Amino acid sequence: MKIEIITPDKKVFDGEVKSVRVPGKKGSFQVLKDHAPIISTLDSGPVILVSPEGIETVMEIAGGVIEVKANKIILLADSVK
Repeated sequence: MKIEIITPDKKVFDGEVKSVRVPGKKGSFQVLKDHAPIISTLDSGPVILVSPEGIETVMEIAGGVIEVKANKIILLADSVK
């Protein structure tokens, strides 16, 4: 799957991942390959990216929105630490 993480200032990440865990407003959830299309608001918290090789990268976001469609993820974050 391809993911783009974008803040108002810049593109923070653009690459391939095996899975993504995000802090949804009603609880965290995970996105895997062939996930159903979804748009969800996000709370502040960790975004955990797992690369195709199994390496985890953690980023802290301060809220935002995620869209998943056809194995492409766009995460618009208010800010990323």
